[in-house]
Amino acid sequence: MYIGIDAGASATKTVVINKEGEIVSYSIVPSGINFKVSSEKALGKALKISDLSLKDILYTVSTGYGRALVNAEATSSEIMCVTRGVHKLFPSVRTIIDVGGQDSKAIRIDENGRVLNFVMNDKCAAGTGRFLEVMSNILGKSINELGILHFKSSKPTKISSTCTVFAESEVISHISKGSEIEDVIAGLHEAIAERIYNMSSRIGFEKDVAFTGGVAKNQGFVDALSKKVGLTPTLPEEPQTICALGAALAAIKKHGESASHSNLRSN
Repeated sequence: MYIGIDAGASATKTVVINKEGEIVSYSIVPSGINFKVSSEKALGKALKISDLSLKDILYTVSTGYGRALVNAEATSSEIMCVTRGVHKLFPSVRTIIDVGGQDSKAIRIDENGRVLNFVMNDKCAAGTGRFLEVMSNILGKSINELGILHFKSSKPTKISSTCTVFAESEVISHISKGSEIEDVIAGLHEAIAERIYNMSSRIGFEKDVAFTGGVAKNQGFVDALSKKVGLTPTLPEEPQTICALGAALAAIKKHGESASHSNLRSN
């Protein structure tokens, strides 16, 4: 078995795969402030689900914001891991839009899964899951509720601020003036979708398009971004684990390479 661990800013994800690259189990836990602890917790949970132990694992690769703090044989970049994960599940995909807790990225790939171009957001939280987390706290609604209420909106409220702090004040102002909460929520989804669309447009969109990352679990956001892109996206069953899947696939490759080097040295 092989393991990929994605130590993200908001959540740590672990995926266990067999030598054929098939997913055996996965887990998602909050990252907290200690990636070593969260990665061990995610790993233990995934192993328990699959009724495996550490002795069954041949190689582990870590990725994500805290990858250097995870106990693994090797690390790999998020760009490469997201690409590997998507290409494994959806070989027809040519454009990937990945939105996580602290960053967002758009990637163009070829038919072989090679990266042709990519772009990432700046340090601002406005184009990330953190933006929606802040807004959900203000509105007193869970992220899941935001996705549901989005579809009840008849006239999305215009959120003009691109800064999370100013958008927060704008949302409070709209609510105090009597705007319907579902219209404000739809406006927020349109605002983040607009920001990600503008970023992604720098590399262009080519069919098929996949949405990945934790924010892709929010159907309101998916709806807003789909309308901006003008394409129906491919959505993984669990979009939050795609990067960890890519890390696990990298583990197979790196394990094979290390075995080959060992054979060459012994010969």
